[in-house]
Amino acid sequence: MLCFQGGAVLAKGLFPVVGAAGTAALRLALSSLVLIAVWRPWRMRLSLREMRVIVIYGLALGWMNLFFYLSLRSIPLGIAVALEFAGPLALAMMASRRAVDFLWILIAALGLFALLPLGMGRQSLAPAGIACGVAAGACWALYIHFGRQAGAAHGGQTTALGMLVGALMIVPIGVAEAGTQLLSPAILPAAFGVALLSSAVPYSLEMLAMPRLPTRTVGVLMSLDPVIGALAGLALLGERLTWVQWLAIVSIMTASAGSAATSRGPARGGALVN
Repeated sequence: MLCFQGGAVLAKGLFPVVGAAGTAALRLALSSLVLIAVWRPWRMRLSLREMRVIVIYGLALGWMNLFFYLSLRSIPLGIAVALEFAGPLALAMMASRRAVDFLWILIAALGLFALLPLGMGRQSLAPAGIACGVAAGACWALYIHFGRQAGAAHGGQTTALGMLVGALMIVPIGVAEAGTQLLSPAILPAAFGVALLSSAVPYSLEMLAMPRLPTRTVGVLMSLDPVIGALAGLALLGERLTWVQWLAIVSIMTASAGSAATSRGPARGGALVN
Protein backbone atom coordinates (compact mmCIF):
# COMPACT_ATOMS: atom_id res chain seq x y z
CA MET A 1 0.00 0.00 0.00
CA LEU A 2 2.89 2.36 0.68
CA CYS A 3 4.23 1.58 -2.78
CA PHE A 4 0.85 2.30 -4.37
CA GLN A 5 0.43 5.65 -2.67
CA GLY A 6 4.04 6.63 -3.38
CA GLY A 7 3.43 5.81 -7.03
CA ALA A 8 0.23 7.87 -7.02
CA VAL A 9 2.08 10.88 -5.56
CA LEU A 10 4.73 10.60 -8.30
CA ALA A 11 2.00 10.21 -10.93
CA LYS A 12 0.22 13.35 -9.81
CA GLY A 13 3.48 15.23 -10.27
CA LEU A 14 3.50 14.21 -13.94
CA PHE A 15 0.00 15.54 -14.65
CA PRO A 16 1.12 19.13 -15.45
CA VAL A 17 3.58 17.76 -18.03
CA VAL A 18 1.78 14.90 -19.80
CA GLY A 19 -1.72 14.94 -18.31
CA ALA A 20 -3.61 12.14 -16.58
CA ALA A 21 -3.99 10.07 -19.75
CA GLY A 22 -0.32 10.47 -20.62
CA THR A 23 0.68 9.38 -17.11
CA ALA A 24 -1.58 6.33 -17.32
CA ALA A 25 -0.09 5.48 -20.71
CA LEU A 26 3.46 5.69 -19.33
CA ARG A 27 2.60 3.57 -16.30
CA LEU A 28 0.95 0.84 -18.35
CA ALA A 29 3.56 0.79 -21.11
CA LEU A 30 6.58 0.69 -18.80
CA SER A 31 4.93 -1.75 -16.37
CA SER A 32 4.05 -4.11 -19.21
CA LEU A 33 7.67 -4.10 -20.42
CA VAL A 34 8.94 -4.94 -16.92
CA LEU A 35 6.34 -7.67 -16.30
CA ILE A 36 6.79 -9.23 -19.73
CA ALA A 37 10.56 -9.40 -19.17
CA VAL A 38 10.04 -11.03 -15.75
CA TRP A 39 7.18 -13.45 -16.56
CA ARG A 40 7.84 -14.23 -20.26
CA PRO A 41 4.18 -14.83 -21.14
CA TRP A 42 4.97 -15.89 -24.70
CA ARG A 43 5.50 -19.39 -23.28
CA MET A 44 1.80 -19.68 -22.42
CA ARG A 45 -0.59 -21.92 -24.35
CA LEU A 46 -4.01 -20.31 -24.22
CA SER A 47 -7.44 -21.51 -25.27
CA LEU A 48 -9.84 -19.13 -26.99
CA ARG A 49 -11.83 -18.76 -23.76
CA GLU A 50 -8.69 -17.93 -21.77
CA MET A 51 -7.69 -15.36 -24.37
CA ARG A 52 -11.11 -13.70 -24.17
CA VAL A 53 -10.97 -13.53 -20.37
CA ILE A 54 -7.45 -12.07 -20.43
CA VAL A 55 -8.51 -9.41 -22.93
CA ILE A 56 -11.44 -8.34 -20.73
CA TYR A 57 -9.17 -8.42 -17.68
CA GLY A 58 -6.59 -6.25 -19.46
CA LEU A 59 -9.21 -3.76 -20.65
CA ALA A 60 -10.54 -3.43 -17.10
CA LEU A 61 -6.98 -2.91 -15.85
CA GLY A 62 -6.25 -0.22 -18.43
CA TRP A 63 -9.44 1.77 -17.90
CA MET A 64 -9.09 1.42 -14.12
CA ASN A 65 -5.70 3.13 -14.31
CA LEU A 66 -6.98 5.89 -16.58
CA PHE A 67 -10.13 6.63 -14.56
CA PHE A 68 -8.14 6.64 -11.30
CA TYR A 69 -5.68 9.20 -12.66
CA LEU A 70 -8.52 11.27 -14.12
CA SER A 71 -10.08 11.38 -10.66
CA LEU A 72 -6.76 12.45 -9.13
CA ARG A 73 -6.74 15.53 -11.37
CA SER A 74 -9.49 17.17 -9.37
CA ILE A 75 -9.95 15.40 -6.01
CA PRO A 76 -7.52 14.48 -3.19
CA LEU A 77 -5.66 11.17 -3.27
CA GLY A 78 -7.30 9.68 -0.16
CA ILE A 79 -10.79 10.40 -1.45
CA ALA A 80 -9.99 8.98 -4.91
CA VAL A 81 -8.79 5.75 -3.27
CA ALA A 82 -11.88 5.60 -1.06
CA LEU A 83 -14.21 6.04 -4.03
CA GLU A 84 -12.32 3.35 -5.96
CA PHE A 85 -12.88 0.98 -3.04
CA ALA A 86 -16.61 1.10 -3.77
CA GLY A 87 -16.11 -1.28 -6.71
CA PRO A 88 -14.54 -4.29 -4.97
CA LEU A 89 -16.67 -3.64 -1.89
CA ALA A 90 -19.83 -3.84 -4.01
CA LEU A 91 -18.52 -7.01 -5.65
CA ALA A 92 -17.94 -8.61 -2.25
CA MET A 93 -21.44 -7.70 -1.07
CA MET A 94 -23.45 -8.63 -4.16
CA ALA A 95 -24.37 -12.01 -2.73
CA SER A 96 -24.87 -10.74 0.83
CA ARG A 97 -27.90 -12.02 2.69
CA ARG A 98 -26.99 -11.71 6.38
CA ALA A 99 -27.92 -8.76 8.59
CA VAL A 100 -24.27 -7.95 9.31
CA ASP A 101 -23.57 -7.65 5.57
CA PHE A 102 -26.31 -5.05 5.21
CA LEU A 103 -24.75 -3.16 8.11
CA TRP A 104 -21.50 -2.87 6.14
CA ILE A 105 -23.46 -1.80 3.05
CA LEU A 106 -25.18 0.93 5.06
CA ILE A 107 -21.90 2.19 6.53
CA ALA A 108 -20.26 2.26 3.09
CA ALA A 109 -23.26 4.03 1.57
CA LEU A 110 -23.15 6.71 4.26
CA GLY A 111 -19.47 7.26 3.57
CA LEU A 112 -20.00 7.53 -0.18
CA PHE A 113 -22.97 9.87 0.31
CA ALA A 114 -20.81 12.17 2.45
CA LEU A 115 -18.33 12.48 -0.43
CA LEU A 116 -20.95 13.64 -2.93
CA PRO A 117 -20.70 17.31 -3.97
CA LEU A 118 -23.53 18.46 -1.72
CA GLY A 119 -21.67 21.30 -0.07
CA MET A 120 -21.14 19.61 3.29
CA GLY A 121 -18.19 21.03 5.15
CA ARG A 122 -15.89 23.68 3.69
CA GLN A 123 -14.71 21.81 0.59
CA SER A 124 -17.07 20.52 -2.07
CA LEU A 125 -15.61 17.94 -4.47
CA ALA A 126 -15.59 18.19 -8.26
CA PRO A 127 -18.39 16.00 -9.73
CA ALA A 128 -16.13 14.87 -12.59
CA GLY A 129 -13.50 13.66 -10.13
CA ILE A 130 -16.11 11.73 -8.14
CA ALA A 131 -17.55 10.17 -11.31
CA CYS A 132 -14.10 9.04 -12.46
CA GLY A 133 -13.32 7.61 -9.02
CA VAL A 134 -16.52 5.56 -9.05
CA ALA A 135 -15.79 4.45 -12.64
CA ALA A 136 -12.32 3.32 -11.52
CA GLY A 137 -14.02 1.30 -8.77
CA ALA A 138 -16.32 -0.39 -11.29
CA CYS A 139 -13.29 -1.29 -13.41
CA TRP A 140 -11.52 -2.61 -10.30
CA ALA A 141 -14.46 -4.93 -9.62
CA LEU A 142 -14.27 -6.23 -13.21
CA TYR A 143 -10.50 -6.57 -12.87
CA ILE A 144 -10.89 -8.75 -9.77
CA HIS A 145 -13.70 -10.85 -11.25
CA PHE A 146 -11.93 -11.63 -14.52
CA GLY A 147 -8.49 -11.66 -12.91
CA ARG A 148 -9.53 -14.59 -10.72
CA GLN A 149 -10.58 -16.50 -13.82
CA ALA A 150 -7.58 -15.53 -15.89
CA GLY A 151 -4.99 -15.99 -13.17
CA ALA A 152 -6.19 -19.36 -11.89
CA ALA A 153 -3.92 -21.29 -14.24
CA HIS A 154 -1.22 -18.84 -15.28
CA GLY A 155 -0.58 -16.46 -12.36
CA GLY A 156 1.92 -13.70 -13.07
CA GLN A 157 1.98 -14.42 -16.78
CA THR A 158 -1.67 -13.40 -16.87
CA THR A 159 -0.82 -10.10 -15.19
CA ALA A 160 1.88 -9.41 -17.79
CA LEU A 161 -0.49 -10.09 -20.69
CA GLY A 162 -3.30 -8.11 -19.07
CA MET A 163 -0.97 -5.14 -18.57
CA LEU A 164 0.00 -5.35 -22.25
CA VAL A 165 -3.66 -5.36 -23.32
CA GLY A 166 -4.33 -2.36 -21.08
CA ALA A 167 -1.34 -0.54 -22.52
CA LEU A 168 -2.49 -1.17 -26.09
CA MET A 169 -5.84 0.42 -25.22
CA ILE A 170 -4.67 3.43 -23.18
CA VAL A 171 -1.35 4.40 -24.83
CA PRO A 172 -3.06 5.85 -27.96
CA ILE A 173 -5.23 8.02 -25.66
CA GLY A 174 -2.12 9.20 -23.85
CA VAL A 175 -0.34 9.93 -27.12
CA ALA A 176 -3.33 11.96 -28.30
CA GLU A 177 -3.10 14.06 -25.12
CA ALA A 178 0.64 14.45 -24.66
CA GLY A 179 2.21 13.58 -28.03
CA THR A 180 5.99 13.29 -28.17
CA GLN A 181 6.27 14.73 -24.65
CA LEU A 182 5.80 11.15 -23.45
CA LEU A 183 9.30 10.39 -24.77
CA SER A 184 10.96 13.31 -23.01
CA PRO A 185 14.11 12.11 -21.17
CA ALA A 186 13.33 14.57 -18.38
CA ILE A 187 10.19 12.69 -17.26
CA LEU A 188 11.36 9.11 -17.81
CA PRO A 189 12.88 8.65 -14.31
CA ALA A 190 9.62 9.70 -12.65
CA ALA A 191 7.64 7.57 -15.13
CA PHE A 192 9.75 4.51 -14.31
CA GLY A 193 9.23 5.28 -10.63
CA VAL A 194 5.46 5.29 -11.16
CA ALA A 195 5.61 2.00 -13.06
CA LEU A 196 7.76 0.30 -10.43
CA LEU A 197 5.96 1.65 -7.35
CA SER A 198 2.43 1.32 -8.74
CA SER A 199 2.73 -2.03 -10.51
CA ALA A 200 5.94 -4.06 -10.67
CA VAL A 201 7.00 -3.95 -7.00
CA PRO A 202 3.50 -4.32 -5.45
CA TYR A 203 2.63 -7.26 -7.73
CA SER A 204 5.82 -9.04 -6.63
CA LEU A 205 5.14 -8.32 -2.95
CA GLU A 206 1.54 -9.45 -3.36
CA MET A 207 2.63 -12.80 -4.78
CA LEU A 208 4.88 -13.30 -1.73
CA ALA A 209 2.19 -12.24 0.73
CA MET A 210 -0.93 -13.94 -0.60
CA PRO A 211 0.18 -17.58 -0.05
CA ARG A 212 1.24 -16.74 3.51
CA LEU A 213 -1.75 -14.74 4.76
CA PRO A 214 -5.44 -15.62 5.11
CA THR A 215 -7.45 -13.64 2.58
CA ARG A 216 -9.54 -12.12 5.38
CA THR A 217 -6.34 -10.71 6.85
CA VAL A 218 -5.35 -9.28 3.48
CA GLY A 219 -8.82 -7.75 3.11
CA VAL A 220 -8.65 -6.10 6.54
CA LEU A 221 -5.14 -4.79 5.85
CA MET A 222 -6.20 -3.45 2.45
CA SER A 223 -8.86 -1.40 4.20
CA LEU A 224 -6.09 0.88 5.44
CA ASP A 225 -5.42 2.00 1.86
CA PRO A 226 -7.72 5.08 1.81
CA VAL A 227 -6.29 6.54 5.01
CA ILE A 228 -2.72 5.85 3.84
CA GLY A 229 -3.64 7.67 0.63
CA ALA A 230 -5.13 10.57 2.59
CA LEU A 231 -2.03 10.83 4.80
CA ALA A 232 0.27 10.63 1.76
CA GLY A 233 -1.76 13.36 0.08
CA LEU A 234 -1.54 15.53 3.21
CA ALA A 235 2.19 14.99 3.81
CA LEU A 236 3.48 15.00 0.22
CA LEU A 237 0.89 16.94 -1.78
CA GLY A 238 -0.53 19.35 0.80
CA GLU A 239 -4.08 17.99 0.34
CA ARG A 240 -6.15 18.90 3.40
CA LEU A 241 -9.50 17.21 3.96
CA THR A 242 -12.51 18.40 5.93
CA TRP A 243 -13.69 16.49 8.98
CA VAL A 244 -16.68 15.25 6.94
CA GLN A 245 -14.34 13.80 4.32
CA TRP A 246 -12.18 12.12 6.97
CA LEU A 247 -15.31 10.57 8.50
CA ALA A 248 -16.41 9.40 5.04
CA ILE A 249 -13.04 7.71 4.45
CA VAL A 250 -13.21 6.03 7.88
CA SER A 251 -16.76 4.81 7.08
CA ILE A 252 -15.66 3.19 3.83
CA MET A 253 -12.62 1.67 5.54
CA THR A 254 -14.81 0.29 8.33
CA ALA A 255 -17.23 -1.27 5.83
CA SER A 256 -14.37 -2.83 3.85
CA ALA A 257 -12.62 -4.21 6.94
CA GLY A 258 -15.88 -5.46 8.43
CA SER A 259 -16.92 -7.16 5.22
CA ALA A 260 -13.55 -8.92 4.97
CA ALA A 261 -13.49 -9.93 8.64
CA THR A 262 -17.01 -11.41 8.65
CA SER A 263 -16.96 -13.02 5.21
CA ARG A 264 -18.04 -16.66 4.99
CA GLY A 265 -16.52 -19.61 3.23
CA PRO A 266 -13.06 -20.11 1.74
CA ALA A 267 -11.90 -16.74 0.52
CA ARG A 268 -10.07 -16.27 -2.71
CA GLY A 269 -7.25 -13.83 -3.15
CA GLY A 270 -8.12 -10.50 -4.64
CA ALA A 271 -5.82 -8.04 -6.30
CA LEU A 272 -4.21 -5.14 -4.51
CA VAL A 273 -3.79 -2.98 -7.60
CA ASN A 274 -4.80 0.71 -7.72
